[in-house]
Amino acid sequence: MSGCNQQFESVCKPEFEAINEKLDRLDEAIRGNGKPGIQLRLDRLEAAERARGKLIWLIAGSAVSLAGSNLWRAIFGG
Repeated sequence: MSGCNQQFESVCKPEFEAINEKLDRLDEAIRGNGKPGIQLRLDRLEAAERARGKLIWLIAGSAVSLAGSNLWRAIFGG
């Protein structure tokens, strides 16, 4: 049984510590730990994309309205 414990101490324990360290770094990158993490930055990007999409539709709608108005004036003279 002591051989198994010795193997754990020499092989498994350092590997588990390395894995825990990597998981902590990943968790910090995702959550941010006091600074904007990946999750918050992704939420901001998605919000900006929604706003940009609405702005594009507003501009497209305005352009179609302007073109329709100009076409109406060209056909019916005012």
